[in-house]
Amino acid sequence: MTQVTEFGSDDGTAFGARLQQSREAAGLSIEEVCRQLRMPARVVASLESGHWAALGAPIFVRGQLRSYARLLEIELPESIDSALQPKVAAAPLVSYTHTPRYRRLAEQAGRRAIYIVLTVTLVAPVWMATRPHLSKSLAPTQSLDLPSQLTSEPTARPSQRGPVERRPLVASMAALPDTRAPAPAMLSLRLTGDSWVEVLAHDGSLIERALLVGGQSRSYELQRVGRVLLGNTKAVEVLHAGEAVDLAPFSRANVARFALSSDGSLAPVAH
Repeated sequence: MTQVTEFGSDDGTAFGARLQQSREAAGLSIEEVCRQLRMPARVVASLESGHWAALGAPIFVRGQLRSYARLLEIELPESIDSALQPKVAAAPLVSYTHTPRYRRLAEQAGRRAIYIVLTVTLVAPVWMATRPHLSKSLAPTQSLDLPSQLTSEPTARPSQRGPVERRPLVASMAALPDTRAPAPAMLSLRLTGDSWVEVLAHDGSLIERALLVGGQSRSYELQRVGRVLLGNTKAVEVLHAGEAVDLAPFSRANVARFALSSDGSLAPVAH
């Protein structure tokens, strides 16, 4: 089942043309806008052309449009939110043919046969191993009564007894070794609002890419994480091995990017 997601194009194209007209009226070039907003030229061009689907998640596009509109001193229309809502194409219905009754009975019989074979395979070795012990008779018990010749002898006086050997007890003060494996260091994310999260491994493979909502949290082993991309950084709290991380050195336009080296330290990522 395949779903196609795209942004609304009518409102996006109209507002993109308005951004371009306002920029030209203000006497600003695309390079000047890129320098002031710290955005790549392709992002500014996509905002003006209305091709917003190539810019990523709606939360990123909304923040970039807000920054651009604030620079040109124009108001962001309410219709932009509806234009940013993803349009999902209906999934095609798949019809399944009717399964005949004899086929269902054959499948049930096959499953039962597999269950019986597995049970016999597991129980038979245990039964064979315990069979010799079960066949042996119990050892004869002995009476606790003392023989008559022992009870008839008088008890020796304390003066006639030999010296009692006393062995000193030695207590060890050494602590037992801790056999528990140390817990791995973790990179944790705690969200107070919506944010787009992308976590990649050192080899570039994807660990997680999702739009998380406020109240959710995520944890990853530091040794696995290679790069992290966070949107709406004001709503994300990052903990590195239990210590809070200041995202200001890694943030630009409310988006944070940083990488983790082999020793677990954080470093900024070039845009």
